[in-house]
Amino acid sequence: MTSSTSAKVTVPGLLKDEPVAEGKGSKAKGFVFDFTDKCVVVTGGNRGIGYEFSRAAAKAGARVAIIYRSSKDAHEKAENISKEFGVKVKAYQCDVSDSEKVNSTMEFIDEDIGPITGLIANAGVAVVKPALELTAEDFHKQFNVNVLGVFNSARAAANLWIDTKQGGSIVITSSMSSRIYNQAGPGKPLTQVFYNSSKGAVSNLVKGLAAEWAQYKIRVNALSPGYVNTDQTRHMEPEIREWQAQSTILGRFAEPEEMTGQAVLLLSDYGSYMTGGEYFVDGGKLAW
Repeated sequence: MTSSTSAKVTVPGLLKDEPVAEGKGSKAKGFVFDFTDKCVVVTGGNRGIGYEFSRAAAKAGARVAIIYRSSKDAHEKAENISKEFGVKVKAYQCDVSDSEKVNSTMEFIDEDIGPITGLIANAGVAVVKPALELTAEDFHKQFNVNVLGVFNSARAAANLWIDTKQGGSIVITSSMSSRIYNQAGPGKPLTQVFYNSSKGAVSNLVKGLAAEWAQYKIRVNALSPGYVNTDQTRHMEPEIREWQAQSTILGRFAEPEEMTGQAVLLLSDYGSYMTGGEYFVDGGKLAW
């Protein structure tokens, strides 16, 4: 026997469950991510892929904290996103390679617009130079941000969540370069050994953090982009870009916003059984 009133079912949303009416004549709202009353921190969230991560989190309704190192327009970028989606978005200066500064910045954000519920550790740098010419300074420049900076950011967020026993989700931007050595053409390597090795390191870091922090209800995953149209890749030689694009199944570079769907999924409760994984958004490059 059925009731004449509509029943209520629960559908997992973005870090939040929302009721949906069920019954004759009811209409589904579609697959919805809802970050309402949540706060997401995005390191390097003022440019490139990071800027689109910030926009995606804001679009889902989250308050967004953009961490930047030295960009002069970070506050303006934050204000633009805030106006676009009608949520609070603020920029905070911090060098992610400085662990004490990262800890204090995360604590300040948590008090200012938090509580923090998710982190996208996206800050990263690359040096393209033949291996025989690389220096210790080149190494530290990349590993201090790409590996140590990621670790500092993740640990600072984890400490907040462990103290409050709330759990959370961390998405770390790695790269398909963690699995391959990039090419500038057939049989021609793209000279960036420190960058690629730093991404291999951070992809393995994800596994360790996920394993250690599962007991605290903290999930950790890596999102690994392929070739993406950013300020850095736009300045590459046209013949290299063309060859790289054609080396993918889809035959083109991605736009930065095409990286955001996977990040939003991993932050959400739809990704509640996803941890310790590396998810490639590479246009099919690694399928060859």
